[in-house]
Amino acid sequence: MNKFKFELIYKSKKSNARVGRIHTPHGIIDTPNFVAVGTNGTLKAIDNKTVEELGLQLMFCNTYHLMLQPGTKTIQAAGGLHQFINRKTPIITDSGGFQVFSLAYGTVKDELKSKGQKKQDGSVLKITEEGVTFRSYRDGEKILLTPESSVQAQKELGADIIIPFDELPPYHICPNKLKKSLDRTHRWEKRSLDYHLQNRNNQAMYAVVHGGIDNELRKKSIEYLSSLDFDGFAIGGSLGKTRDQMIEMLNVLMPLVPQEKPNHLLGIGDLLSLEQSVTLGIDTFDSSHPTKCARHGLLFTRSGNKKIIHANNKYNLEPIDKFCDCHTCKHYNLSYLHHLFKAKEVTGHILASIHNIKFMVDLMQNYRKKILNDEI
Repeated sequence: MNKFKFELIYKSKKSNARVGRIHTPHGIIDTPNFVAVGTNGTLKAIDNKTVEELGLQLMFCNTYHLMLQPGTKTIQAAGGLHQFINRKTPIITDSGGFQVFSLAYGTVKDELKSKGQKKQDGSVLKITEEGVTFRSYRDGEKILLTPESSVQAQKELGADIIIPFDELPPYHICPNKLKKSLDRTHRWEKRSLDYHLQNRNNQAMYAVVHGGIDNELRKKSIEYLSSLDFDGFAIGGSLGKTRDQMIEMLNVLMPLVPQEKPNHLLGIGDLLSLEQSVTLGIDTFDSSHPTKCARHGLLFTRSGNKKIIHANNKYNLEPIDKFCDCHTCKHYNLSYLHHLFKAKEVTGHILASIHNIKFMVDLMQNYRKKILNDEI
């Protein structure tokens, strides 16, 4: 029996924004919603019990990193990822493809600067139709990652939502190579799905829509993938060099994405992108942006972002945000946080991260209310 189900609750009369509910074996995800990234099975600087108390309904973990350390067999022996990290609520894992192809081209920021030239560090040894051969950054072991082995790893992790293996070409790739890459990605995703369907394991699989910022290729991708038995759709690949390019692409793509299934925007979580994407009908977003900002002393508030090390916080005895009821705002003031960051105390990172995650949980709850009231 498949315990995964998407329930569309309401569609705004003002935009394409919608409120829904994703049912999974480990609980419900209200949409639209923000998904925090816990690369190694933990959000940076916050333990999973605290994350649960903050109300984060869906957490994103990285298959590539967990494969290399501690290993998916270890996690499976511990009872699966939920048991291993002590999380009772839903988890989504990626295929490992993003990290592997980042070894070849660098991060998104790096490849935009380098014009998509392959890195020469030797980590990625070979990309073939079978899969990608790379060296582990931990011990140099040679590893072949294929659609089948990626899905098998995610079966061993036991996440509620899993992602098929895909190729991630850089932004600067020429049109002909982008087309070839898309065709290979479709073949890899079909192989991933076929392997998944041999044993669903009570997991849902989202297709990943590719095509860069080429609208025709995006249309081709969603047309092909929606003909297959995927449970939802993730929007991946290069999303453009600027936010405007991404929004322009989403404006064309989103009306083509099947409305009866959930969708997810991969790797996007900055506040302005969320604000613009929610109105286009995006259901969930994942990003490490809020926790990364927190560690750099950038705190989210309803009246704008605050830089904690700014001199005017030295004597400020107010909480970060007087409207916030998170643990940090209830118990500590800006002056103390300013001191912790100046003193380079890890506790400052913890308290700032708790606040930023609670801000995102509250922000998405507020978006859902606004959609239900046709305000956005």
